[in-house]
Amino acid sequence: MANFAKSTVPRFSVEVSQNEYLPEGGREVNAIVTVTSTGGGTTGGLPLPAAPPPAPVRDRAGDPSPRAAVVIMVDCSGSMDCPPTKMRHARKATAAAIDTLRDGVAFAVVAGTHRAEEVFPGGGRLATADPATRARAKEALRRLSAGGGTAIGTWLRLAGRLLATAETPIRHGVLLTDGRDEHEEPAELRAALDACAGRFTCDARGVGTDWEVKEVTGIASALLGTADIVADPSDLAALTADFTGMMEAAMGKEVADVGLRVWTPVGAEVVFLKQVAPAVEDLTGRRAEAGARAGDYPTGSWGDESRDYHLCVRVPAAEVGQEMLAARVSLVLPRPAGGLPTTLAQGLVRAVWTDDTAASTAMNPQVAHYTGQAELAQAIQEGMDARKAGDVEGATARLGRAVQLASASGNEDTAKLLAKVVDVVDVATGTVRLKAKVAEADEMTLETRSTKTVRVKK
Repeated sequence: MANFAKSTVPRFSVEVSQNEYLPEGGREVNAIVTVTSTGGGTTGGLPLPAAPPPAPVRDRAGDPSPRAAVVIMVDCSGSMDCPPTKMRHARKATAAAIDTLRDGVAFAVVAGTHRAEEVFPGGGRLATADPATRARAKEALRRLSAGGGTAIGTWLRLAGRLLATAETPIRHGVLLTDGRDEHEEPAELRAALDACAGRFTCDARGVGTDWEVKEVTGIASALLGTADIVADPSDLAALTADFTGMMEAAMGKEVADVGLRVWTPVGAEVVFLKQVAPAVEDLTGRRAEAGARAGDYPTGSWGDESRDYHLCVRVPAAEVGQEMLAARVSLVLPRPAGGLPTTLAQGLVRAVWTDDTAASTAMNPQVAHYTGQAELAQAIQEGMDARKAGDVEGATARLGRAVQLASASGNEDTAKLLAKVVDVVDVATGTVRLKAKVAEADEMTLETRSTKTVRVKK
């Protein structure tokens, strides 16, 4: 177990799981890096040394000061009126989410159509949550009506401007849409995401079945949030539970802008870095150079939670008996003006060359598990794409492989979703038949949740 930071932010730990042994001439080192953040009463399943929790920052009234700012973006395009209950339920779910806001949290509500409008509080600012502002925000929601197009990039840009006014470490967006981004070019949405990335995180939800999965999941991926589907717009309970859950999770965050820094020695290089739990997210292309032979990968905001990352490093070939430090993995906070970044915790990845075949060929259980989980997500995506393209043979092969992997890894939720798209003939061999008719909601749910993983069974 690596060191713990003693500061005003939650404590972090880094634990490395790997088989450090390589055959003579071997070059590829794989490790699962488990990062755990604690400080609010849980341990993420990992033991922590005894230490007093950090004292909360207090405002002038003596109450803990807010650490979060949230902007809720509600789709108000014309399609939200089909049926009319959809808009009504969206208003009620948003009102319930507002009720969960803790006193002192900065917040705003944006109505999204082919343009973005500040519904509450207005004036390019955020309100401070208390009984009065929550009541006024809910009153403003009751005046929302459906009409107009969909230009999600404009919603995100407005949310970014509003959140930029908040003097809080946690800035978060919640986006609800029921349609495709039809009133702006794909490049405009991409530019908006690029402008917002690193400035705030965002959870995105698709309601019904008329939205584009890759758009919604792409938004969540770019802004380091979550994506999901509420397939039945008339299911007010599900919509409300999801919205309030997102809000509670956002308020549970304690520290933002944490970077996963990977240092490698001369001659070594990072092949890839992927988050593999609670969902698969490839971070390789998001590397920002951080000095000689080091790079930072964004991880977003943290509360009390634990995440797993798969790191693959290519090292110089070596002879039996040699060993080296293949990588040093650190959790860092951004560099303050004129100062050094804060290192919260770190772990080491090693390489040892051996002629013991049993040692060098043994695969670490966590590496094996998450390699399968990443392949599972890829197989589902490729299988669904092939199915849409009319490639029955390709879709059957890839979705059959997905069934096999889901069963082998114990990913029961994904297995159940797959069973709504294919008839399973033999789980062990991955033999399946495509269903002749599949509900659109089942298809979209499988695609949206394809990257969700399960952790290694202890």
